[in-house]
Amino acid sequence: MPVDKLLLEKLCCPATKTPVRELSATELKSINDRISAGGVKFENGEPVEKPLEEGLITSDGKTIYEIRNSIPIMLIEKGIPGHQVVGL
Repeated sequence: MPVDKLLLEKLCCPATKTPVRELSATELKSINDRISAGGVKFENGEPVEKPLEEGLITSDGKTIYEIRNSIPIMLIEKGIPGHQVVGL
């Protein structure tokens, strides 16, 4: 289920305050392919083990945040550095 548009307008990266937007279907597939291949890590160094159901990405493409059960997980340590995902 998509994030409420009013909520999305208010969300930003907790570290940089950069606005976020929802990942497109193509971007979501790309990151999930990389997660399945292994090697994708959260900011805190832990591996990302499960594919994302949905996600948000900062407008500069530097950080991805998971949306789980329609709830954005906007924790700095649970951000995924965008440079790990080819094409984002």
